[in-house]
Amino acid sequence: MSKESEKIYAEAAKIWNPDRVATFKKFGFEMVMGKRQGSYFEDLDGHKYINMHSNGGVFNLGHRNFEIRQALIDGAELVDAGNHYFPSRYKNELNEKLLAVSPESMKYVFTLNGGGEAIDAAVKFARRATKRQRVVSLSCAFHGGTGIAMQAGNPKLAEFFNMAPNPKFYTHIEYNNLEQLETVLRKNDTAAVLIETIPATAGFPMPVENYHREVQRLAHQYGALYIADEVQTGMMRSGQMWCCCKFGATPDMIVTGKGLSGGYYPMSAVIMNDKAASWMKIDGFAHTSSFNGTELGCIVAAKVLDILKRPTVKQNIDQLTEFFQQNLSKLQQKHREFLLEVRQCGVIMGLKTAHPLGGQALMVALIKNGVWAVMADFDKSVLQFKPNLLMDQATAKKVISRLDKALTEAQQMISTPTL
Repeated sequence: MSKESEKIYAEAAKIWNPDRVATFKKFGFEMVMGKRQGSYFEDLDGHKYINMHSNGGVFNLGHRNFEIRQALIDGAELVDAGNHYFPSRYKNELNEKLLAVSPESMKYVFTLNGGGEAIDAAVKFARRATKRQRVVSLSCAFHGGTGIAMQAGNPKLAEFFNMAPNPKFYTHIEYNNLEQLETVLRKNDTAAVLIETIPATAGFPMPVENYHREVQRLAHQYGALYIADEVQTGMMRSGQMWCCCKFGATPDMIVTGKGLSGGYYPMSAVIMNDKAASWMKIDGFAHTSSFNGTELGCIVAAKVLDILKRPTVKQNIDQLTEFFQQNLSKLQQKHREFLLEVRQCGVIMGLKTAHPLGGQALMVALIKNGVWAVMADFDKSVLQFKPNLLMDQATAKKVISRLDKALTEAQQMISTPTL
């Protein structure tokens, strides 16, 4: 570990996040990011890593994508954040592009900065539209660290901050359990059914057949709105722009973020149908913030969408999907006692292991082999496996080769006290 890294970690333990620093030290990877480009980044000690986490999809188009970077530079020559009170050409252009890649029923876009903030806004919009308050969401989901989003997610997070969700307003159900959903909806007091299309922090468990279609049907049958949380699963990661649409559903609102930033400028959005956006026709000032729809952010996000719509990008996603599907199947056969399940939808992937801490062990083993991937925090038996959409075949082959080695090492590691 370099002296510079040691200094950064020592200072971070004092003024940044002592527990996180202690955790990294425990596992022996006190990493400080240095140079980065595309699918790779280096630490300050010169070690090179393939990024198979993509920061949850923030680096959906890789690190320091040159087109996004240039859009940011060119945009900064023209505008700044702008003014959240006024419309602008750049806001209109982004909104038009988001609506063009969304279901025809979507009519309005409200742009924000982060995914949690956008979830908060979407729930508020649903409560206004339905004149109800209850939110039904998944017990295994993560929707962000803001107030409503945290209470709608796994209750343990809210409880940690003494914000235990009021059962009068929040009900958590199991993923893929439509019977539980309908039981709650029969109370006829639900404003929104909020579903993370494939729950990331739970390790990307796949939906049962017609699950999202039925969520939509039941929500509407009982007068609730259906909000699809696509912060991690959207932006072409499933092979289509919105994963919920790939499963045949048409939500009332789609929440997006992370990848909309291009890895450069924090952006999120709530894409809405007419009913969800009804508040805008009554009091357009009711929900606002200083950095809502920043002009520079809109320029960056519009460039992201331009790239995502290219046929060559779709072709690369399809090739990566097939490559990982074939090769992960081979590794599962080879390591069948440890790698129990490969969960995959496009380049959304979760590797389910046979040990309760197997995903954590595999994360550590991969880091030692030059691959950065992260365990699923709500199910540490699973490793999240998330390449960027532009990863080339040569890099993907390196990932598989290093994963093969790491699987063997992780199996040996799971019995050690460090886990």
